[in-house]
Amino acid sequence: MSVQELTVALSERSYPIRIGTDLLSDPSQLRSAIAGRQVLLLSNTTVAPLYAARVEAALQGLRYSTLLLPDGERHKTIESASLIWQALAEMGAQRNATLIALGGGVIGDMGGFAAACWMRGIDFVQIPTTLLAMVDSSVGGKTGVNLAQGKNLVGAFWQPRLVLADISTLSTLPEREFRAGMAEVVKYGALGDAEFLAWLEDHAEGLRLRDETLVAEAVLRSCSHKAAIVARDERESGERALLNFGHTYGHALETIGQYQTLLHGEAIAIGMVMAARLSARLGWADAADSERLRRLLDQLGLPTARPSEASPERMLELMRLDKKTLSDRLRLILWRGVGRAEIADGVDAAEIKASLAEQP
Repeated sequence: MSVQELTVALSERSYPIRIGTDLLSDPSQLRSAIAGRQVLLLSNTTVAPLYAARVEAALQGLRYSTLLLPDGERHKTIESASLIWQALAEMGAQRNATLIALGGGVIGDMGGFAAACWMRGIDFVQIPTTLLAMVDSSVGGKTGVNLAQGKNLVGAFWQPRLVLADISTLSTLPEREFRAGMAEVVKYGALGDAEFLAWLEDHAEGLRLRDETLVAEAVLRSCSHKAAIVARDERESGERALLNFGHTYGHALETIGQYQTLLHGEAIAIGMVMAARLSARLGWADAADSERLRRLLDQLGLPTARPSEASPERMLELMRLDKKTLSDRLRLILWRGVGRAEIADGVDAAEIKASLAEQP
């Protein structure tokens, strides 16, 4: 497969997203984004045995170190970020050092956050190895760590120098992780591209079976959507907030499960259905649209029902923390139907709670 390249065009600095197969076997793909001679390769104990050697081969001739962290969302903490800073300190990393994040969204988020903070900002490169990271978290510069009180409450905007999405790495991704990534793919169709959502419906079976051509097309189209939105609104002062469709609900679900019960994409799938059903309750959209979304997510093997432990009361409590509130009214991303998401300011908490109580 040929390499396809997109550009995230920002006012201060643009960077490429390269999508293709066997990109990790081509050292030039990575070396082009490294300005200095010091490199910290950050990965986890699951991904590193599979792919770290290929990245290290591309770093020959440079001064590099490799740091492995435990795998899992529960390790996305300030304590883990501190380990990264310690590794940078031990190698004497200067301002022209580069941090490479090899892994899924947890490694990418923590690596970016650590890079943003070290000496007030060093270069970093995203090499996402999960579908979810390829289409969402690796693009756009949102970085951060979780607290016990909620997800991504500490973080920074820090753009990578390069996103290298090697589709070949998805061959080793566990089935559940792959399905979870499809939730973020569906999100792009749901929030702003009805044609793309229809394409996903037409190819749901092939995507679920990981047809490489279809998966590459889904990644390309998803990244194109996100790159365009980030270019117009880098720091989420307006349109970029639409990318949070389903996320206020989803983050609450993840927190309730202590980041161990649901994968991020699974929580977002349920959250999108919740947001769509609230939209129907408020008269914003037809209930048939929310059912269409639920059906597609179900075809892709994703959960769509509220877990029994996520009571409406607890959900609402956490949702208030995730987004700003004013006089018991929340800001959510809802929709007017497929492909037409909108920012909804001042949603009555009582309506949200009632909607949650109605859902299975």
